[in-house]
Amino acid sequence: MPNDQLEPKLFACTQSKELGENIAKCFGSELGNVITSTYSDGEFQPSFEESVRGTRIFIIGSTHPNADHLMEMLLMLDAAKRASARHITAVLPYFGWARQDRKDKPRVPIAAKLIAKMLEAAGATRIITMDLHADQIQGFFEKPVDHLFASTIFLPYLKELNLDNLTIASPDMGGSKRAYAYSKAMESDVVICYKQRAKANVISHMELIGNVTGKNVVLVDDMVDTAGTLTKAADLMMERGAVSVRAICTHALLSGNAYERVEKSQLKELIITDSIPLRQESSKIKVLSCANLFADVMHRVHTNTSISSKFLM
Repeated sequence: MPNDQLEPKLFACTQSKELGENIAKCFGSELGNVITSTYSDGEFQPSFEESVRGTRIFIIGSTHPNADHLMEMLLMLDAAKRASARHITAVLPYFGWARQDRKDKPRVPIAAKLIAKMLEAAGATRIITMDLHADQIQGFFEKPVDHLFASTIFLPYLKELNLDNLTIASPDMGGSKRAYAYSKAMESDVVICYKQRAKANVISHMELIGNVTGKNVVLVDDMVDTAGTLTKAADLMMERGAVSVRAICTHALLSGNAYERVEKSQLKELIITDSIPLRQESSKIKVLSCANLFADVMHRVHTNTSISSKFLM
């Protein structure tokens, strides 16, 4: 049997084990066996406990901090390359360090570019990821990148809500393109929040561009970290006469006091994917799985079938 026709093998990094199992189930397979040995100083070594020679393999793992998650992905890619896997696809539901995609002041790194080079050097021959913080990060890679949009998950849910007087909102100017894409699909109005930061994760000022009086507002963003922007935007919109405010965020980093902020905010609901595992549950957080999306795309990649429909907002 030609190597390209061998059944692909799926493996998951520790941080994405549950999502990996769900993807494998949707794919119609099981996760391959990986054992990770850990030294007393914290150094660790993943080991494939089955042959991958000549096969296509998918390694599933989000690279959110801490840095061990990225390191584990790199080590598994290197192990697969040295074990003579034929095609090695890094499946990154969340591509971490993506906010450092440019030099916004002197003497700082462009971390997203560095991570891209590290993944390729480690052995990745293809990248599959979802809702990058900036589209141009695809250009940091020399290997093929399949950049999926979580809108294929969120839009059906949003339509099921059947909200009257729906308005899509962006929590900042940078997300306006995403907001307009959602508004086009939902045939709704758009409003934009303009914010100024005192420093990272600290907002000094926020203004609303547009009218939300009597509207059911849905904020759309690629990630939620401290939830400071989202909760401040929700409070501002309710002050300006909105009927309700929900938020759609693909990647739920939810660091620091984020869970407490969400619970105390005027957000009616925070809708996320399971690209990053939740640290705790919340009555306001609704999780939609991205497992079927990734399984479908991985199957199409293996069978050389078009996946262009998964790129559309």
